[in-house]
Amino acid sequence: MRVIEAETFSGYDGLRQIELPKPQRAKDRVLVRVTAAGVTPLEYTVLSGGHPRAKSPLVLGNEGVGVIEDAGDSGLAVGSRVMFTGPYGVGENGTWQEWLLVRPEHLALVPDAIGDVIAASIPVAWLTAQVSLTDAGFKPGMTVLAPGIGGSVGNATYQLARAQGAGKVISTAGSAAKAARARELGFEDVIDLTAEGLADGVRRITAGKGVDIVIESIGNTVTSEALSSLAPGGVLITLGYSAGRRTTIDVTDLIWKRARMAGFSLFAQSPATIATAWQDIIPLIVSGSVKPIVESIYPLAEAGEALRHLIEDRPFGKVILTM
Repeated sequence: MRVIEAETFSGYDGLRQIELPKPQRAKDRVLVRVTAAGVTPLEYTVLSGGHPRAKSPLVLGNEGVGVIEDAGDSGLAVGSRVMFTGPYGVGENGTWQEWLLVRPEHLALVPDAIGDVIAASIPVAWLTAQVSLTDAGFKPGMTVLAPGIGGSVGNATYQLARAQGAGKVISTAGSAAKAARARELGFEDVIDLTAEGLADGVRRITAGKGVDIVIESIGNTVTSEALSSLAPGGVLITLGYSAGRRTTIDVTDLIWKRARMAGFSLFAQSPATIATAWQDIIPLIVSGSVKPIVESIYPLAEAGEALRHLIEDRPFGKVILTM
């Protein structure tokens, strides 16, 4: 079978397409024929040698969709379409290959109304968004800040919060073009960071009140500015660092506001938590209340270019590989 492997963690040049044997039945695993896979910033972190759990050589890819070929003892039906994420592409070989052995608890059935490309774009971003909103104590009527409207987590958080009754949802765009694109797609209250600072924009939109929840996946100065935008008693969940791992915060933003700041990892969530999140997410997608956005689709052989496009061009929407 064809796979995209990181032979070394040395950047894009470390990737190669090779042939490996098709996986055979294994205990407590389901054999899935992968039809499409997501491309996420995690792949770049791994490929750059930035993840302590990952060891080369390694097949990358943290999320995917496919068809069950061998259900083992899972009780699932052969031929079922499933989407999934887990430790794949980090602690073990990932989804950038034609077949993969997946733990049954990581699988969610894909409704007929959701195509494979869209399904491949959902697991990491939408589970992260929904579970982090729950962790932050989201309730209808709250004001939510989800920076990065063009990014997968920022966009998913925005849509889920809005669909579930947020009083107001605010996001950011790193360019005037992205801000304009956001408006075209119906996303309101998006701060154009080339024209206005994040904290200034939040103060303007909230009439100085600040936001109840921040779900922040960008890092660097966005983290500190988002923290300063919290209302008293607010919560900031940080879960990514595409703009940088380091920031400087004003501790009085925590102390005087009695605010809370916490980290989030999707890997650390229990199967029960993930199952509950799927129950919240899937009906919203099927009904059209939320709409995952796919920006570009690449064949598996062009995985390196797909990852470069995601990291360097920062597209508005997900990048997907098809088999």
